[in-house]
Amino acid sequence: MDGLPPQALDQVADFFRTLAEPARLQILNLLRSQEHNVGELAELTGYSIANVSRHLSQLGRQGFVLRESRGNNAYYRIADPSIYQLCDMVCGQIAKRVDAQLAQGAAFTALRNATAKPARRTKPKAT
Repeated sequence: MDGLPPQALDQVADFFRTLAEPARLQILNLLRSQEHNVGELAELTGYSIANVSRHLSQLGRQGFVLRESRGNNAYYRIADPSIYQLCDMVCGQIAKRVDAQLAQGAAFTALRNATAKPARRTKPKAT
């Protein structure tokens, strides 16, 4: 980022804002293996066609996806597959953090269980 003018920094911020939406990340992940039309993406994600169209429009404005019309359908594909390098790097870092948090939680639970006082047993009442 060194030496980027403010206008370029605004574009970088817009780039990351576009990726900050889980639905868009899901769409990008689905387009990783093959192109899809809006209806297919809506079915695969569980979102409405209107919602998927809105996300695809934003992804297109930022240059993540390309649109190709074929008959009555528009098919979307990834414009630049290098986006997955960034996503894989970020996802790898998050996976490491989650693993560390889970390990820390398991260690805490084990420690808590090891130091817990045993429950007092009461004698059953004689009837």
